[in-house]
Amino acid sequence: MYQQMIFVNLATADVEASKKFFTELGYTINPQFSGDDCASVVISDTIVAMLLSKERYATFTSKEIVDSTEASEVLVCLSAESREKVDELVDRAIAAGGTASGTPQDHGFMYGRAFDDLDGHTWEVVWMDPAAVQG
Repeated sequence: MYQQMIFVNLATADVEASKKFFTELGYTINPQFSGDDCASVVISDTIVAMLLSKERYATFTSKEIVDSTEASEVLVCLSAESREKVDELVDRAIAAGGTASGTPQDHGFMYGRAFDDLDGHTWEVVWMDPAAVQG
């Protein structure tokens, strides 16, 4: 059965630094779709972040590329299997050079934190109680 995928394309100022950052979070780089001007970060079987140099990114759009350290162009939200896994990933991101973004959100059935990567892209990490999801 076909499983739809998502490829999140983000501009980066330093492809090599971004590769290092995301591998420190535990993700892998797919060398088949990576090069000097891009990195294919495998987040799961169906989620890939394509980190593109600003020059490479510009070949896909005629719009101005946002300075993600000054303005928000996207919030990427990843699920986590537990509250502890939320904290683990965000803490690893901060240790790898990212910065905490916002304040932790605890709604009992849902818990989340966020970090900004090296380029200022905001990544939210959220756990939701499976019983709450099933309604």
